[in-house]
Amino acid sequence: MPTFQTYNVTPTLPATLEPLREMSFNLWWTWEPSARRLFRHLDPELWNRTNHNPVRMLQLSRQSRLEELSQDKTFLRELKQVFEAFEKYLGRKDTYGKTGAGSTIKNPIAYFSAEFGFHESIPNYSGGLGILASDHCKSASDLDLNFVAIGLLYRHGYFRQQIDKEGIQEAINLNQNFHHLPIREVRRGDMSSLVSVPILDRDVFAKLWELRVGRVSVYLLDTDTPENSAEDRLITAELYGGDLEMRMRQEIMLGIGGVKALSALGIQPDVFHMNEGHSAFLALERIRLNVIQKKLDFYSALQVVAAANIFTT
Repeated sequence: MPTFQTYNVTPTLPATLEPLREMSFNLWWTWEPSARRLFRHLDPELWNRTNHNPVRMLQLSRQSRLEELSQDKTFLRELKQVFEAFEKYLGRKDTYGKTGAGSTIKNPIAYFSAEFGFHESIPNYSGGLGILASDHCKSASDLDLNFVAIGLLYRHGYFRQQIDKEGIQEAINLNQNFHHLPIREVRRGDMSSLVSVPILDRDVFAKLWELRVGRVSVYLLDTDTPENSAEDRLITAELYGGDLEMRMRQEIMLGIGGVKALSALGIQPDVFHMNEGHSAFLALERIRLNVIQKKLDFYSALQVVAAANIFTT
């Protein structure tokens, strides 16, 4: 039987334009007008067609256009200015996190949310909760806090609403190719970095993707991996999709899987912030770990965990 594989064919980015690629994989550009203007200048029509996604735009750009811009002194001067602003932002030493009370935070704050609404080109949100979560991350980046975020990465995101001629809402499902998004898979050598979470009578695996938001990393869990059954691959198919049992599986993956992901990454937070109740299982997982690792009884472990948990709604 023949084996079929999918390949992404992309143009070669000239060396002088390489800073475009680096900036495209950091959402700093979403709140920096000069960066958005720069990407739009690359190809205004393609910028709109890709829903303002610079990663996808670079993948679809004509080689001739890239070569042309690599010799365009005006564009290169603008690119240099924007990239210097990007590097200056990342390298500042006078931030609250380095000079103020934030500098006393030794271990990170871990922020858990079922959705993040960073930008329309990353449809991993449904509404206000996701926008709030992304604003937390952007503010943490500006303040340069010791901060990391955890969420799920949904293959179909949240459905796009469309009204038909009868005035009835239709749900248009997305089918995202994650290699078209400004995220990178977390790997150990040439292998995917996987975490496993026991659900019912089996282990469910999730691979990790990293999204950079200024100075902050957001790690997203994805169960659409060959190690899982067809049923379990659907856990991260849709935001708020499926029945109550599927929602429970999603919340187990977010809460317990998120704690396991942080451990696998070598991150040991002092504070766990739950953005609404979707990640509540993280509290149970942390109690379990305190009982096993520190030999605490249940109620002592409960007090330790409660002291380091924050819940907002």
